[in-house]
Amino acid sequence: MAKQTFNVDPTHTSIDFSVKHMMVSKVKGTFHDFEATIAADPEDLTTADVEFFIDVNSVDTRNEQRDTHLRSGDFFDIENNPKITFKSTDVKKVGDDEYEVTGDMTIRGTTRQETFKVEFEGSGKDPWGNQVYGFSGEGKINRSNYGLTYNATLETGGVLIGDEIKVSIELEATTQA
Repeated sequence: MAKQTFNVDPTHTSIDFSVKHMMVSKVKGTFHDFEATIAADPEDLTTADVEFFIDVNSVDTRNEQRDTHLRSGDFFDIENNPKITFKSTDVKKVGDDEYEVTGDMTIRGTTRQETFKVEFEGSGKDPWGNQVYGFSGEGKINRSNYGLTYNATLETGGVLIGDEIKVSIELEATTQA
């Protein structure tokens, strides 16, 4: 089968993250605005070409003061770097419905290769005759690798913000009937 274009449904897709806070808990957040393109042979997902474009201004950690700080030059510097991008370079099948998607991620003007574990959740027809596909993805990135180095030392030892960012994606896409 030839590659088909998958239309990502933003109302059934989420891009979430979490980071250690004060060495004892986690802060979670999401990006509300993004675009994604996927082209793949539904019978062979290792052929997939995946691209994400995330509007950093849409960051939401449920605390406006923190979100404003994340948008500033201390972190994402959205004035100069309004988008986070990811473009796949390799997709490997590593188990039943399990894949490793490797690609170039760009944050704050720095591009590094990252790999995400992706699980194909299944497919079915929607009420309008379109084929619907579900995917879950997760990975970890090191924020300091992208120049996101702002931090504060705690009086009791340790740091305010962890370096490891856990990323979680739930994605639903359709191909036209």
